[in-house]
Amino acid sequence: MASNKKYWKSVEELNPESSVVETLKQNEFVEEIPVDDFLGDKDNLEASSTTRRDFLKYVGFSTAAASLAACEGPVIKSIPYVVQPEQIRPGVADFYATTIADGYDFASILVKTREGRPIKIENNTDAIINGGANARVQASVLSLYDSLRLQGPKLNGEYLSWNDLDTAVVSRFNALKDSGKQVVFLTQTYASPSTNRLMGEFVDKYPNTKHVVYDAISEDAALDAFQLKYGKRALADYDFSKADVIVSIGADFLSDWQGGGYDDGYAKGRIPANGKMSRHIHFESNMSLTGANADKRIPLTPSQQKVALAHLYGYINNVSVGGDLPENVEQALKSAAAQLRKAGSRGVVVTGIQDMNAQALALVINENLGSGVIDVKAPRMVRQGNTKAVNQLVADMKSGRVGALVMSGVNPAYTLPNSSEFMEALANVDLSISFTMKEDETAAGVTFVAAAPHYLESWGDVEMKLGHYSLTQPAIRPL
Repeated sequence: MASNKKYWKSVEELNPESSVVETLKQNEFVEEIPVDDFLGDKDNLEASSTTRRDFLKYVGFSTAAASLAACEGPVIKSIPYVVQPEQIRPGVADFYATTIADGYDFASILVKTREGRPIKIENNTDAIINGGANARVQASVLSLYDSLRLQGPKLNGEYLSWNDLDTAVVSRFNALKDSGKQVVFLTQTYASPSTNRLMGEFVDKYPNTKHVVYDAISEDAALDAFQLKYGKRALADYDFSKADVIVSIGADFLSDWQGGGYDDGYAKGRIPANGKMSRHIHFESNMSLTGANADKRIPLTPSQQKVALAHLYGYINNVSVGGDLPENVEQALKSAAAQLRKAGSRGVVVTGIQDMNAQALALVINENLGSGVIDVKAPRMVRQGNTKAVNQLVADMKSGRVGALVMSGVNPAYTLPNSSEFMEALANVDLSISFTMKEDETAAGVTFVAAAPHYLESWGDVEMKLGHYSLTQPAIRPL
């Protein structure tokens, strides 16, 4: 039975002086297994010849002893409630309806809690405005328990009190009031009426204040096109369950296109009813989730997408449009235009081309079709970022026109394409503050960094769709 084989449990065991090895030796079992007492001297046992019965006895005892030792865990005494809350029953989960609005994902959700601890995020199917709890939303509960979260405000790496932060910031704001320099708030999209009101009150007190909204993934072209046509900076909404024919040119609307959340309506329209379901024609350059689900997918180069959209407009309205396309693409566009004309109000065209003229053309096509799939009266208020305003902010910072910069929910040092330029300009700002949950790249270059609450610890309101409001309520006391 002698054997010289040794099996490593971890890389740390290569170093015999490692503290990890000592910990494993000490804590692997609560009590040492008395193998030597039971079987005698190990060296003599390995050198001797044993019977099959002795071998089974050795293996059986080792397995049983290890199992029993592993089952003997430390005793943890639980303390019962002195006065148990009526709404909390140990072992029974509670659910709280709330809303996530982290600047990128917006959704009405249900939070599952046990004994006051959020453990699971689900979609709130009872909410009128849903948004869709995607994988990121469901995983957002993990960031609540992140051990690296900030515990308060910091200056030069050292914690200070909130009163000290307030005193320093207010005095600086007062000094800048008549200095000619700007106080700028650079924030994520909040889509919150109460936040907008608070910003308005702040501007009334400090007229030199600007509010710049920044999205890491911008929908600037679609926002500008909608504002130009309908007078409001918003995104058109779509209910694909009402569509008979869907034509998409570069719009991955089953993923995160314009905030996502369209997969549910699309799925409803794809269920055959009376032998009929929606028809989906997809033009794109790269294979996407939406293209993989289309009835007909036509590959295009990126440079051909604008031309294809223009030709689709021309075929629907019987006008001549310039630009050459391959014969198979032209035939597919003619067929798509004929199907759209036949579908009328139950047809819709969407595009993901990041160009204001292309987005405006898609709005015109849907208007000409009289599409009932698109909703322009109650558009979506998510993704309000303004790229031009962000670029102007960087220019103002470089020129020294910004005296104070307050950032919340953004990390431009990581997400901006010209992040190095932004950080160089940030050095020209006298006072900079970043409200964040963790010390990220931007926090490394600011004067003050302050802890921001998790949405599961917060109160708030959200207007994801014009005229439709939802509330954010805490599911746990601030950690």
